[in-house]
Amino acid sequence: MDTIKLYNIWKQKATKDPDLIKELENIENSPSEIDERFYKELEFGTGGLRGVIGAGTNRMNVYTVAKATQGFANYILKAFQNPTVAISYDSRIKSDLFSKTAACCFAANGIKVHLYRELMPTPLLSFAVRELHCAAGVMVTASHNPSKYNGYKAYGPDGCQLSLSASAAVLDEVNKLDPFNDVKTISFDEALKNGTIEYISDAVIEKFLVTVEAEAINPGICKDSHLKVIYTPLNGTGNKPVRAILKRIGIENVSVVKEQELPDGNFPTAPYPNPEIREAFDCALKMAETEPADLLLATDPDCDRVGIAVKNGDGYQLISGNQVGALLLDYVLKCRTQNDTMPKNPVAVTTVVTSTITKKIAKKYNVDLKIVLTGFKFIGGVITELEKENRENDYVFGFEESYGYLSGGYVRDKDAVDASMLICEMACYYKKQNKSLLDVLEELSQEFGYYCNEQISFTCEGETGMERMAEIMKELRENTPKEIAEIKTLSVDDYELSKSTDLKSSDTKTITLPKSNVLAFHLENGSSVTVRPSGTEPKIKVYLEAVETDPETAHALAEKLKADISRKMGF
Repeated sequence: MDTIKLYNIWKQKATKDPDLIKELENIENSPSEIDERFYKELEFGTGGLRGVIGAGTNRMNVYTVAKATQGFANYILKAFQNPTVAISYDSRIKSDLFSKTAACCFAANGIKVHLYRELMPTPLLSFAVRELHCAAGVMVTASHNPSKYNGYKAYGPDGCQLSLSASAAVLDEVNKLDPFNDVKTISFDEALKNGTIEYISDAVIEKFLVTVEAEAINPGICKDSHLKVIYTPLNGTGNKPVRAILKRIGIENVSVVKEQELPDGNFPTAPYPNPEIREAFDCALKMAETEPADLLLATDPDCDRVGIAVKNGDGYQLISGNQVGALLLDYVLKCRTQNDTMPKNPVAVTTVVTSTITKKIAKKYNVDLKIVLTGFKFIGGVITELEKENRENDYVFGFEESYGYLSGGYVRDKDAVDASMLICEMACYYKKQNKSLLDVLEELSQEFGYYCNEQISFTCEGETGMERMAEIMKELRENTPKEIAEIKTLSVDDYELSKSTDLKSSDTKTITLPKSNVLAFHLENGSSVTVRPSGTEPKIKVYLEAVETDPETAHALAEKLKADISRKMGF
């Protein structure tokens, strides 16, 4: 169906949300605006839905959410008997509306809904799915995207985001539906009254906090440390649970950035609420000028990622996700070994785009390091497989470079509540040795080498953007760069073709991970460049790792790698 016909159908039938009515009226005489909203459907992918909030099939709105939920409900009813679902949502624009839209659709399909009474982090959704023995879960969030975005993450009964096969099955159900004719619904008040929607009790939240606190590596170490922390939830969901967990472990001196304390989906002081970037710390850094702290913490809107800055002389230095992950991995493995709490066959997990320093750290402590595809659900999947073998407690730590960490199997997604606790505990542990986290990072570098990891991304929005990303990957796949920054390429891993090729001998090995549109180029000096289109954003991402014997040379090489791969990709 052409976009004008779709537009006219929506203009006639999309009457539930006044904002959509107004938007559709405003674009009536703009074919390009109509085309952008209707040229495709917002696809239910491996991470659920994510898109710009607005009217149309290619936007996040009550109709695309309801259609996705009806398809998800159809899948759940085929796969489970007497199923229930858990739903949570963050502070984003219309998150509460979308969560209720989903709840009413599930309830109308006879699926009981457990809904948080107020906004809650992603890890608390994963926890509720497991604690309440649900068949599935939904988290309404767009993670760290700008305010114009929202999204819908779908979870399975293990509390992990849906597997590739389950996502494909749900997509098949969704594609059969018309958003105006095939979606069941019920009024929210009626569903509450008849019990098909029920609020999740505070006891679940309390059990989550108790469970996270039990993940402490050195219980009690923070109580007399006098660690001073400045924390910002970036107007998201972390404010209550992060402050609660820090208080429980004895971090009393916590100041919260007032401008970013309360939920606000407009993110007025952090337009890009991503703890990976320095701008997200602007308010915290300003606060630190008059109220110096040992550590600055920032969690993203759905509180599954956390970034930190550490006092360094008169200023503060941000530490990357790879660096924090390496510090935490080393801390967890070292202290569990010292405390004799290490399992007999310990397992740690990272991803194909995470710093390879993790391999050396894991080897030092005789830990089996699993490397999975990008996306924390693959880390969660390893925990689930261990659980099936009654080895869940063998999992000791997992992280991805994009600031997501998890130290236990109580949830199956990254958890910034757990990570905030562990980071503060780690800081206290080293503070008692008169060391900062920067000191420890330098020690790791001297022991294992300097790993400079950087990520660059190129935005490719709209229909032409998707085509451009496909063309770039096709060109890199068919014409493998023989060198990058004048360093010879030794091998290339093609995760879509499931093969690793030695460029000198042309020998190939099979990659056993699920297929994914990822290319990794391994260079002669141990450095690497990995390229992949994002599964949740209109971006193509490049992950660089420069390995050298000193920091200056490593950073210089990273800049050369960045410049050359950008040129080769046409940016």
